Amino acid sequence: MAKSTKYDRQEVIKQATNLYWKKGFHATSMRNLQDEIDMRPGSIYAAFGSKDGLFIEALRYYTDMGIAQVEKCRLAHDSPLEALKAFVKYQVIDSKDSAPNSICLLTKTIGELTNEHQDLIELTKKHLREVAQEFSKLIQHSQSLGEISTQKTSTELADYVQIQIAGLRSFAKIDDDERKLNAMINDIFSHYPFSTT
Repeated sequence: MAKSTKYDRQEVIKQATNLYWKKGFHATSMRNLQDEIDMRPGSIYAAFGSKDGLFIEALRYYTDMGIAQVEKCRLAHDSPLEALKAFVKYQVIDSKDSAPNSICLLTKTIGELTNEHQDLIELTKKHLREVAQEFSKLIQHSQSLGEISTQKTSTELADYVQIQIAGLRSFAKIDDDERKLNAMINDIFSHYPFSTT
């Protein structure tokens, strides 16, 4: 009789994601993973193939969380512009206390990995593009409603939003004044390249 799996795969991936987010890929050892997810190295290799394999699943999990949050914001707001703004506020302000590290895991991974892990870099870029595509959909809808300027394409503006989120999350580590952060986020969408005036 085959031995049944004694772990919750999604819970393991969630715990590993938090650890990778907190420590980064290189600083996370097999011992760290073993302690965090309560699995022996042999079991980790059997389930995920390698440390890289588990990291790949963590990146997918993290990306799916981000996309789900975009959708949640979209459903909660009649205006696609307000939905996008709400997502940015969630990323910069609302989740800063629950996040292991205020820097986005995808952005952190791009900054950390070298050409030695080019496959992981390319995968991370792909995930970042997936999130940007969700921004682009909201922006396209917002442009069709006249909420956002059409001087830039939705793709260009989606990239701009990703840059702003990365910068603001880093700034929030220096100054976490929510009033100031809210003002900065509102400024993003009140001026060029978003403003229609």
